[in-house]
Amino acid sequence: MLTIRAMTLAAALLTAPLIGAETLLVVAKSGDALHFVDPGSGLRLASAKVGRSPHEVSRSPDGRLAAVTNYGTQAEPGSSVSIVDLETAAELRRIDLGAHARPHGVAWFADDRIAVTTQGSRHLLLLDPDAGRIVSAIGTDQEGSHMVAIASGAVRAFVANTASGSTTAIDLASGRKLGDVETGKGSEAIAVTPDGGEVWVAARDTGAITVFDARTLEISARLSLAGAPIRIAFSPDGGTAFVSCAASSEVVAFDVRARREIARRRIDVEVPESARSRPSASLALGSVLPVGLAVSPDGASVFVAASMADKVVQLATPGLEMLRVFDVAGEPDGMALTPVMPKAECHACEAPAESAPRD
Repeated sequence: MLTIRAMTLAAALLTAPLIGAETLLVVAKSGDALHFVDPGSGLRLASAKVGRSPHEVSRSPDGRLAAVTNYGTQAEPGSSVSIVDLETAAELRRIDLGAHARPHGVAWFADDRIAVTTQGSRHLLLLDPDAGRIVSAIGTDQEGSHMVAIASGAVRAFVANTASGSTTAIDLASGRKLGDVETGKGSEAIAVTPDGGEVWVAARDTGAITVFDARTLEISARLSLAGAPIRIAFSPDGGTAFVSCAASSEVVAFDVRARREIARRRIDVEVPESARSRPSASLALGSVLPVGLAVSPDGASVFVAASMADKVVQLATPGLEMLRVFDVAGEPDGMALTPVMPKAECHACEAPAESAPRD
């Protein structure tokens, strides 16, 4: 016989607007976990324990597995990547990176290859997830190698280097560094357009987005954007770029072809008092610290991790109206979407998220 709580959860799932068969993966930075969230209802379906202080996640091309970078803390730097089975919501193995400390950015770009930046050793590593080993270690020779993006066709990788204010281009076939593009102090947010033609890099300290050609590395535009831009994600059709701004608590949308801002939304949610003592609070005082972004496959909405508020916010496109607010404990950061629903029993499902009024 169903309990009242079970019936409530079932009703929430049945009445929630459908977004397709997708599961939202959310890294819990201070929870040492990867959460599985139903994007239609906000219910937490399952959680997988990973390494200390994880930051980013990337799913495999078939959507069955995910790689999570275990960055660690200032006192105890991490040096591992967790491979998580998305059907069972469990860590399969943990790949030891040895001397390559502080893994951060991650891109699972082929069935048997994962690209990972290691901020501590200034490298881009190529991993074999099945063998659980490093296949290649490519030096960037730049400080703060933080995030990575892969061009379509898996020909080139681009690494954003925060301290050096640059972006490094790497040929994946030869494992050779091609050069560095000056993209501004605090270069962190990075994404390649879906057609593979352009690389967009946002520098949080400089307050600007640099756009350059993925093949020639020639800069074609610089767009001013205050508020410490920290992540970039494109709509599936490549027409819109979404940027989260850590200091101003905003998400900003750009028309990619016209190179102009088309929408802006402040993420106005409550920050719990307990979060104000977190080390990350100093990054943007008074902000909800919007960081990770994930765009729905149909391009109709974008999810943003409000890290300081322990929430994920869903915004409608193109106007960025607020649709829902989900409670996601443990300082949510990197996110990804997968068509796989975890088979683990939902023993710890949370209450449905509150819907926000559209304006």
